[in-house]
Amino acid sequence: MKYELFPLGEDAVLIELSQQIDIETHEKVQLVTNYLDGHPPEWMIEYIPAFTTVTIYYDPFKIATTIPFDQMPYTYVCQQIDSLFAHFTDRLKEQRRIVEIPVCYGGELGPDLEMVAKVNQLTPEEVIDIHTSGQYIVYMIGFAPGFPYIGGMSEKIATPRKESPRLAIPERSVGIAGMQTGIYPIETPGGWQLIGRTPKQLFTPETNPPSLLKAGDQIKFTSISLEEYQELEKRFV
Repeated sequence: MKYELFPLGEDAVLIELSQQIDIETHEKVQLVTNYLDGHPPEWMIEYIPAFTTVTIYYDPFKIATTIPFDQMPYTYVCQQIDSLFAHFTDRLKEQRRIVEIPVCYGGELGPDLEMVAKVNQLTPEEVIDIHTSGQYIVYMIGFAPGFPYIGGMSEKIATPRKESPRLAIPERSVGIAGMQTGIYPIETPGGWQLIGRTPKQLFTPETNPPSLLKAGDQIKFTSISLEEYQELEKRFV
């Protein structure tokens, strides 16, 4: 598996697996993080996966006590990573977890559904059908706690961000921005076109793990009625 290593400050190394965002690169990221979960090096503090990279933070002081005085901790970590990668194969063995996300589309919960339909010369019902038929993969979690960066949305419903972002988007709102779809786990400003809302909580800090979704998950959006939404919201919230 091809990769490049770059220093990130004095206590981290950036593993670049590709410069292309695609499913093949995502699976390589998953391969690396799955291995680190099962075999965490003693010198590792934490790792952060992204679209095409994995950043590993390490303890340079701890490493310095175990290596020759003329060797840098960064050099040692790079050697260790090279050794780990020598055992990797380019195949992701672990099956993807499928997470169903029920969504009540349109109305007060999805005020921009009509706009998305108009931009793409579709009916709101066609937008919903296309959105619920996508093959979605969570590439990474970021921006806000539990916020999933999701790939796999059809270009048929791609819609530009709003010219003037909203100051507050309700938690659990489902939106579209360009070629991406996403779910706001917490209330936050944002410029995405809101097409619906899910009754499921994506971020619960009192649980472990606090995020419902993780990188590598496969998402299945399903359409529910307002009555179903209200009933499920009582259960989930």
